[in-house]
Amino acid sequence: MTNIDKQNEKFIVGQIRAFDPDAQILGEEGSGDDVQSTRGHVWIVDPIDGTMNFVKQRNHFAIMIALYVDGKGVLGYILDVMGNRVLSGGPSIGVSDNGQPLVEVADTPLREGLVGLSGPMVLHNDYNMVDIANQSLGMRVYGSAGIDIISVLRGELVCYISYLKPWDFGAGRILCEAVGIKVTTVDGQPLDVLSSTTVLLATRKAHRDILTIVGQ
Repeated sequence: MTNIDKQNEKFIVGQIRAFDPDAQILGEEGSGDDVQSTRGHVWIVDPIDGTMNFVKQRNHFAIMIALYVDGKGVLGYILDVMGNRVLSGGPSIGVSDNGQPLVEVADTPLREGLVGLSGPMVLHNDYNMVDIANQSLGMRVYGSAGIDIISVLRGELVCYISYLKPWDFGAGRILCEAVGIKVTTVDGQPLDVLSSTTVLLATRKAHRDILTIVGQ
């Protein structure tokens, strides 16, 4: 957490309050509300995703905003700040990559793609993560959920697996599901938007491959 995280969140929350005053806002830094229900409009804000990257690298960090209405994802936004790239959209409008329709993601199996994995989870071999890495073409660790999710959306990775909180996956879930990428818990269960759990985002073929490995 940095002062920039807090300042960004206060700014974003203030902007949302101005045009959607009755909404609930769930923010990583606590500037929003104590959200216990998904009824009505719920905005989810991550003011800087990848704070350590921001502090140490000045690269590979993102800003993410999501809107859920009665528990259903409506709009998601992920800004790769240094890459000057915004992925945005939702189920009713599709997904755009810097204002252009997102190129359809190929349904690539695990063995033919790179994977984005949590470094600590691989080191501890949680959920047979070492086997998942070994059965892919290679592993990447970016240190930012937003950057990893952009890479899945653009077809650079076939999956992303990490322990995530609502602000880490809220926007990405909406964008991924809008283009046919599966988003579940790591063992294939439905994902509650207010939960903190290990999340699996993957192409449909890679998702099936990974669930087989996780279940071994």
